Amino acid sequence: MQVTVKTFAHLRDRLGFAEQAAEVPDDARVLDVWQTVTDGSEMPRNVLAAVNLDYAAADTRVHDGDEVAFFPPVTGG
Repeated sequence: MQVTVKTFAHLRDRLGFAEQAAEVPDDARVLDVWQTVTDGSEMPRNVLAAVNLDYAAADTRVHDGDEVAFFPPVTGG
């Protein structure tokens, strides 16, 4: 199945893309998407994820056509 992957802030620079399509297995989870777009690297503990604009855990299942976003923690004041 195919998902759209978006990255923000320094992750966009680190991974080298702002948005791209990714092919993942039918039973993929957020962590599998991360590993697909990073050639298997471990997902840092401080990276946040969202699926279709809702915060998601690394073990959240994704579905065909979903949008998966990765971004650093948000701070502000």
